Amino acid sequence: MLAGLPDRNPSLFRRVGLPLGDPSACIGLPSGNKIRIVRDLEMDRVQAVGSDTGDDSVAIELGTVFCPADFTPIDGELSADRDTATAQAVAACLLKEGVSRVRCDRTLPMVYAYHVAAAGIEVDYDDELGVVDRRVKTEAEITSLRQAQHVTEQVMLQICRRIATASVDDDGHLIDEAYLLTSERLRAFAARLFMDRGFTMSHGAIVASAPDSADCHHAGTGPLSTGVPIIVDLFPRDESTRYNGDCTRTVVHGTISEELARMHAAVAASKAAGEAELVPGGTGDAVHRAVLSSLEASGYESHRGELTDEPSIQHGTGHGIGLDVHEPILLDEGGGELLAGEVFTVEPGLYGRRTGGMRLEDMLVVTENGPENLNDLPLDLDWT
Repeated sequence: MLAGLPDRNPSLFRRVGLPLGDPSACIGLPSGNKIRIVRDLEMDRVQAVGSDTGDDSVAIELGTVFCPADFTPIDGELSADRDTATAQAVAACLLKEGVSRVRCDRTLPMVYAYHVAAAGIEVDYDDELGVVDRRVKTEAEITSLRQAQHVTEQVMLQICRRIATASVDDDGHLIDEAYLLTSERLRAFAARLFMDRGFTMSHGAIVASAPDSADCHHAGTGPLSTGVPIIVDLFPRDESTRYNGDCTRTVVHGTISEELARMHAAVAASKAAGEAELVPGGTGDAVHRAVLSSLEASGYESHRGELTDEPSIQHGTGHGIGLDVHEPILLDEGGGELLAGEVFTVEPGLYGRRTGGMRLEDMLVVTENGPENLNDLPLDLDWT
């Protein structure tokens, strides 16, 4: 059983079939039948959704559609509150079907757990429910991710070129259209570009330079300068499919110093080393260790959780991606077995207060024939 708001819960969205903003639930019965409970106003739309993949060979059968009023709760009256009414209906449905025990995922709201338990039905927590089945992507899902990454790269190209071709004022700050070019202005510019393409930056974006980029997740603030690395990390959502893009490039306006060139070469080499380990039966741990070994061989140290003045390794190598930007499993220490059809980002980086940060990120599919890269943009620092 999964329940909540499909608009906010990707696992539930995948089973209901639409990103509804009202309380909904999906129940898989021991018989194999599946039931979707949604608001009465949404029943026709939800019933019209046949499968969530468009590929009959791998489609998830979404099941029969009901509304809360189709089930009589224990006390005989549905609450006027939609969340409570849906939870009551779920409990009544389970009783009607003779269910005495249900498995629920990590996202289950308390209102559902309470009403199901109050009906005398045992609630079990399944850590893998809604996780394992989303790891291996269907061809339709990979197509959606490929398209999301393609649009992400279109916007990335415009951002990097705008930085690279800006003018410079007497203080070394970048000037564009007579205005200071700032992290904030570029993020707003990216948001508009994505909006025009039917995408949203629901989690924001990163346009960061030193010293902000010493913190790998700092969004960046203030004017951008010539001669320093500027990390651009874009991770928008395609509103037509709900799948995410995620791409990072680093751009340097003007002269690229020998030190920055060395950092860039080390990050690019480590990325290639990690990608070579993206094979079915390999592990996320092995991918990360290949990246770590490569960066250490280039002379850089790991200081996770500790901001440093000199460039150092600050984070794991990557993560699964799909309906969420960050999905299990991680390409990091202890990362588990890789499965054919999983999609990951590989994003090694180096970060220091003095030099600024350097990160490169692509999206790849794990296949029996080796990793398939969904990116086309070059990894260069110079975007003129």
